[in-house]
Amino acid sequence: MDLSKRKDLVFIILAGFFVTNAIVAEVIGGKLVQFFGIFTQSIGIILWPVVFLLTDLINEHYGKQGVRKLTYITVGLISYAFILLTIGIHIPAVGFSPVNDAVFKTVFGQSQWIIVGSIIAFLTSQLVDVYIFWLFRNRTGGKLIWLRATGSTVVSQLIDTFVIQYVAFVLPGKWAFDEFLTNASWGYTFKLLVAICLIPLIYVGHYAIKKFLKEEK
Repeated sequence: MDLSKRKDLVFIILAGFFVTNAIVAEVIGGKLVQFFGIFTQSIGIILWPVVFLLTDLINEHYGKQGVRKLTYITVGLISYAFILLTIGIHIPAVGFSPVNDAVFKTVFGQSQWIIVGSIIAFLTSQLVDVYIFWLFRNRTGGKLIWLRATGSTVVSQLIDTFVIQYVAFVLPGKWAFDEFLTNASWGYTFKLLVAICLIPLIYVGHYAIKKFLKEEK
């Protein structure tokens, strides 16, 4: 990869934000918050629409192989974070540590469940997202960016939301199954609404990248 070339530089920037958002979402995901006084979700949900926006931009300019390779790398890095958190949990804190073992385990122990669920959900949903994105792109002849971006998100986020929340909150006993169905449904709806709101940003990002790359020629 030649960073003097604009296409390589853009990919590094997109990949950096992609990986950062994915890992930070895992680490902060153990905190549950209430949205609009209606439904409860992991705070990490606010970062995932950004990940899928970046997925669409990478799909558009670097193809399905670009997204797949970045997905595998991200899964590897999330797994690495899981290992580091596990090690951190099992190393005893000193008596004067401002964060004791119980608090550390409460915060990052829950994150471990989220990471396990996310690895499964993220890998599956990303591969589905790529497939549907290119199905729409090929059928429309490269037109209607909003359709392939939103269409791929509709399906991939359904898989991502329900799988990760089941593993992260039902299996460790944090939510009853009825709570899971309610919260996951609201979470999915929230992601779709955010995805629709991000459609203008997809066009802005696509235009900016296209213009930046074109200037190199």
